[in-house]
Amino acid sequence: MTSSAPEQSARGFRHASVLLDGAVDALIHDPAGAYLDGTFGRGGHSRAILARLAPEGRLLAIDRDPQAIAEAATIADPRFSIEQGEFARLGEIAEAHGLHGGLAGILLDVGVSSPQLDDPERGFSFLRDGPLDMRMDPSRGESAADWLARAPEGEIARVFKTYGEERFARRLARAIVERRVERPFTRTADLAEVIKAAHPAWEKGKHPATRAFQALRIQVNGELDQLDAALAAALEALAPGGHLVVISFHSLEDRRVKRFIRDHVRGDTHLPKGVPLRDDQLHRRLEALGKARRPGPEEVEANPRARSAVMRAARKRY
Repeated sequence: MTSSAPEQSARGFRHASVLLDGAVDALIHDPAGAYLDGTFGRGGHSRAILARLAPEGRLLAIDRDPQAIAEAATIADPRFSIEQGEFARLGEIAEAHGLHGGLAGILLDVGVSSPQLDDPERGFSFLRDGPLDMRMDPSRGESAADWLARAPEGEIARVFKTYGEERFARRLARAIVERRVERPFTRTADLAEVIKAAHPAWEKGKHPATRAFQALRIQVNGELDQLDAALAAALEALAPGGHLVVISFHSLEDRRVKRFIRDHVRGDTHLPKGVPLRDDQLHRRLEALGKARRPGPEEVEANPRARSAVMRAARKRY
């Protein structure tokens, strides 16, 4: 399973779609069907899906990033359409297009894209100085700088611990609050340096700000709540027999996806033992399509950011 070569986006930042072939293989089971790409990004998966669809097939894409919407405008294919919005809203977006309950497949490629990380102006990376923003849609919501300026120390520590799994969350939060008294944080490099100086135990090969920046990004964009809502909406938007394919990039996401699929494969397992129910009364709405899949060595070598990716797939039973 290897990814395609990196694509050149409209702004010049390269993007390689992770698990490209494997995801499309798991997704497409009816070339004439209607599919939804809930995270268009820079269009790698969408283009691969379109290449596999029959003339009567259809692809609806969603992304909240204005730059992704601009990139989608370069796809001149009557089978393709895109809506700007959060993928948590995929149910209502599918409904507006007359596809709710009739989708043959839904793909969710969760997390931040390479162009977002590589563009300093987006403020996602601690490696490149830029405005401390981190919003996937810069026109909406609260930036990372604004949130850090107002959040109590305990809340910052909670976010670092919960969303970044940062061992030294309290220590880093204290350093941030103490520094913001004299000068607010407005730049990524400034925040990274304060975290770097406060962090007592650097992990080999990992910048000490890695976990804190991940946590901030998840907080600013509400990513885990978005994922939970998107999974629930996807189950209802799929047609019976439709495929759900999800690619995640860290354990917080993957645990949610794994639990969601497992719970709907098992059905009503919360019922007391001995309750006389037939198998079809257990509401087992999903069937797992194989085991979790990860990128192969060749893809990781070509695209190191793929190393943490996990893909899970399931089929809707009814």
